[in-house]
Amino acid sequence: METSLYIIHDIDPFDINTLLVDVKEVFNQLTYSHIPVTKDGVFMGCVSETDAHCFDIQKSLSDYTYAIEPFYVRENTNWLDIIEAFAKQASNIMPVLSDTNMYLGYFELADIMSLFNNTPFLNETGAIMVVEKGSREFSFSEICQIVESNNTKVLGVFVSEVSGEKTQTTLKVGFTEISAIAQTFRRYGYDIVSSHEEDKWTDNLKERSDYLDKYLNI
Repeated sequence: METSLYIIHDIDPFDINTLLVDVKEVFNQLTYSHIPVTKDGVFMGCVSETDAHCFDIQKSLSDYTYAIEPFYVRENTNWLDIIEAFAKQASNIMPVLSDTNMYLGYFELADIMSLFNNTPFLNETGAIMVVEKGSREFSFSEICQIVESNNTKVLGVFVSEVSGEKTQTTLKVGFTEISAIAQTFRRYGYDIVSSHEEDKWTDNLKERSDYLDKYLNI
């Protein structure tokens, strides 16, 4: 996906010598969590709104260089890595640098998330499943094989949680009978973490059948 189209240029970075009273005024007018800072035109990092409101307004950013956070992405960074950078920094703005470290502008979180919203994982019709298996045993290729063996497409799959020796995987599959896929996963040793009404109905039917067999054999 072409992310360079989403680079924004409407905010000039703060110079390191900018007074804090001016920094706070800008933050009061914006909804951004951070704003880039430069020194002699060279990118240094970002100052956060939270820190800025704690600083002495009589001083300048140069008195608080220790609080400048040096995070950024490159103009050719993959969009998934950009989302990861947003998450790690707990920021809604992400500076963009060229390969020669020239400041080019910034990404806004909402714009980058819109790329994810346009992927088949979210906008294609299908069903979400969460399956779990031992971390040493689970395999993406096996998961995809199980889904495709039920004549269904995999629209997306990712590791959503790792807890102890268990790994949970969230996947989206094309529209189909979930119960058939769920039963196949169980045969391969996976637990179905997500809840599916169709799958519940099948399980309840099996329980009743087992109970009837037990009753008839009394």
